[in-house]
Parts: sequence; C-alpha cells; structure tokens
Amino acid sequence: KQPIVLLHRMKNIPEAIQKVKNHPGDGEAKNTEEQMKMAKKKKEKKSKCVDRASSKQKSENNEKLAVKTEETKLETDNRLNRTALYDSPLDRIMDIEMELVYIDEEDIPFEFPAPVVSSSTESSGCDSGEVAVPSTSRGSSWTRVNKSLQQVLQEASTCYRQSDYAGAVEKFSAALELCSKGVATAAFRSSAEDISSIASFIETKLVICYLKLRKPDDAVNHAHRSIILNPAYFRNHLRQAAVFRCLERYSEAARSVMIAEYIYWLTGGTEQRTSNLIKQYWEAMLDEAITTEVSFSIMYTPFVKDMKANKRNAIRDIFVKKHPDYSAYIYTDPHGFHILPQTAEWPYLPHRKYSLTLGFRNNQLRKILERWSSKRVPIFSERKAPFCPLTKEEAKRFWDNTGKKIMAVMDIIRSTKLIDDICPCARGIEKLHYASLLGHLERDEEKSQEINQAMAELATLPYLQDISQQDTELLQSLMADAMDTLEGRSDKGRVWNKIQKIGLIEDYLYQVEDNYLRNKRHRIARMERRKRTK
Repeated sequence: KQPIVLLHRMKNIPEAIQKVKNHPGDGEAKNTEEQMKMAKKKKEKKSKCVDRASSKQKSENNEKLAVKTEETKLETDNRLNRTALYDSPLDRIMDIEMELVYIDEEDIPFEFPAPVVSSSTESSGCDSGEVAVPSTSRGSSWTRVNKSLQQVLQEASTCYRQSDYAGAVEKFSAALELCSKGVATAAFRSSAEDISSIASFIETKLVICYLKLRKPDDAVNHAHRSIILNPAYFRNHLRQAAVFRCLERYSEAARSVMIAEYIYWLTGGTEQRTSNLIKQYWEAMLDEAITTEVSFSIMYTPFVKDMKANKRNAIRDIFVKKHPDYSAYIYTDPHGFHILPQTAEWPYLPHRKYSLTLGFRNNQLRKILERWSSKRVPIFSERKAPFCPLTKEEAKRFWDNTGKKIMAVMDIIRSTKLIDDICPCARGIEKLHYASLLGHLERDEEKSQEINQAMAELATLPYLQDISQQDTELLQSLMADAMDTLEGRSDKGRVWNKIQKIGLIEDYLYQVEDNYLRNKRHRIARMERRKRTK
C-alpha cells in the first residue's frame, strides 16, 4: 500500500545499513549512533576473525583434524541439541513466543514511551490537530502523528485489552486505511521513513491480533508487509516466524528466526536472555522442520573453504553410515556456508560455519539441485520448450511431481543459510518464480502471499550482506516489478520471468548439445562394431 515509500527506500539501499532503525522502547540500545558504533566494532572484529580463520583453513593439519573429529561432532550437530529444548512440550515454545512476539501487548498503541510535549509543540499541535510522539524512524527524533489516527489506535488498544481481537482488527485496519490516504503525519514534516514506521507498526499489531484469533492465514501478508516497511526491527521477523509456525511451515519459520537473531545483534542488542531465547526458538523450528521431513535426510559438517576429494569422500562415507536409507543420491551444497543456532556467535562466525549434505531417495531432486547450483540465479520450471507458454495442465503436473518437493528442499537449505555468495537476490527470485507458478495454477491468494514474502526477503537483504551495484539494481527492479504485480498489472515482462526464460534457453541448448554428443558416441560405437563384424 506504500509504493512511494518502498521505491524511496530501494533508491537508497547503499545507505540502508547506516540508517538502521532505533527502537527506544526495547532498552536494547540507547540511540542509533551507539548501535551503529557497536555494529561497526563487531564487524571489524568479525573481519579479523575471518582473516585468522582463512589462514588456519589453509593448514593441512587442521583439515585432517576436522575430518577425524567430524564423526563425533556430527552426532551432536545433527541432533541440534534436541535434549536441551525439543523434548519439552509445546507450551515451552508458547512461553518463548509470549516473551518474544507478544512482549508489548500490554502497551498496544505504541512501542515507545509516552510523548513529552513542550509548550511550543503543544500549541502548534493544537493548531494542526496532530500529536507529537517519539519516532522509530531513522534520522529523526520526533514524528508528528495525526490526532485522528492516534484516536483510532487508542480505540484499537481498548478493544485489544478487552480481548475483543476482532474489534481491534477492525480498528487497526481503519488506521492502516488512514495511513494509505496520507492521514499519518503533518505534510511539512512527513518523510518516507516516518510513514513507513507508522504503517509497519500498525501491520505488526494486525499480525498479533490475527494470531490471537488463530487466523494465521489472515496474518501472513501483514507479517510480510511489516518487514517490507521496517526490515531492521527484529521483532517483525519473529512475528513472521510465529505465523509460519502456526501454518506448520517450520523451515521458513526457522529462517525468519535466524534473520531476527542476526538483526538483533546488528542493531546493538546486548541482552543475553533475549539472544538465548531467539536461539532456542530457532532450534525448535529447525528441529521441527527436520523431523517432519521424510523425503530426504540432512547432515551438517564443519565448513572447509577449498574442499578436496578426500574430504568429500570422508563426508560421504559418514553420511552413508548415519543415513543408509538416504544414501542412494547424495548432494552437498557447493555455495556458501550454513549456521547452526547452538553455535551462532556472530562476531566469531568464521569458527562456526558448516556445510550441508542432503540425501534423497529420488534422483530427480538431486539432479535439479545440481543443475540449479550451476547457475548464478535460480529458475523454477521443468519446461522442455522454453519458447512456448506454460499451460495450466503443465504447471499442475510439474507442481505435483516436482514443485512442492523441491520447494521443501530449498526452504530447509535456506533455514540455516543466511546469505548467498553467488546471487544475493536468489531467495527472493525463488519465491517470485514460485509465485508465478501459483499464478498459472490460478491460486491467486497464495501468489499474493509469496510475492509479499519475496519483497520482505529483498527488503531485508541490505542488512544481511554487502551487495554490489549490479545486485542493487537487480533488487530495485525486482521490488518495482513485484509491486506492479500486486497492484494487478500483468506478469509479462517481469524481471524474474526474463531470468527464467534465459535459464530455460540455456538448459535447452545444453540438452541439445548433450543429445548430439550422446548420439555421436552411439554412431561411432555402431561403426566400430560393423568394422569388427566385417
């Protein structure tokens, strides 16, 4: 609902990290300057750790030691410390959510302290019909919230405290409608960041209300939009995770919590209890994702940058020993590294990296993953004829046979993979391809959810890793096209569709080449047999 706000933010992506949002009510950091100084120090320390780790990884002795200790280390890594949390009942997870997700429910109107208005501000506020409250936006200390909007938010608060969650949803929706019409701040003081912060605040309250009503399907789009508008607030990601958990989408919930944990550290969060609770929540979601999946098996091993043949063989042998039922078709993620929640210490991350190995009973899934890993950007289709439009029957056949299985694999891979060193926008592109497929299947509501989720991923990306100018331009194009699609414009000419078409053409050419070479070998073999016969 705020395309101008989003486009303004996307045009300023290189400065995004320098403008990380401050939340005075959290007590995590006193102001934005202090937060960014802490983050800078941590990044410098992280850089030094990377240098030390890279020199160590070049040592043959360390590599041999890693291989020797893998078998004992994997026993605990693959269990993910389940005995610490996962044998506990569901109410333990609910307790964590109450502290992380619903923490501000007693003060529903604002997540920041009550305003302190000076006499001069009071007079101008009375004249303009607006009330000054502390801002959560970057770069300004005060936002002038429209008085009528504040009144609606207070009415929503009253409904919420009386457990009238349906009434609260109605009031918060009305407040969001006022924001969309521009009734949020004074015209002479409003900025994209101010409007974005207020709208994100209302979106996240709608998420909480819908969760209270046990309607996660209605909450999911609001969760995505709260992140799109304010990706630097870690609780927005935690609320998205809570929605995914209610929908039993545990892999995606694990990824949301992982991002929340990193954002919490990046923005200067120092409370150890909060960090530990986030890690426990991440562990719980990851464990649910792993234990409920039966089509493949997973193993994590200490990460080695330049993996040699003997190392790969050692990992394969360990996997076969531990997962014999899934040893027929084995795939190791060749790009980047993975992070496990029980060892996620961001300043010391170089010492806490893992590789991911997957075992399948179906060779088709392994082949798709290997083909995708050879590309810079992913595609999501099995069309044999790249120049022919995809029909509904073909889309349904692909989804039933392959699509839903490969999406489950990609979600579990992303649940421990914070960044993508090949294409930073890969996760967003995957989701947009998936949304395009849902459009062919005429599942429009799910398509809208996936596009919003892709936009949330893309909006968060500048906070997770440094991106090049080329990737920044790709990100901006993806966001702009995604917004156009949500507004009802045609999917034709979208960036992700062009990416998919190019990928399909490449696959088609490689297939033609393979067929030619295979036929050529067969012809040569037949000629040799004829000569021997003569």
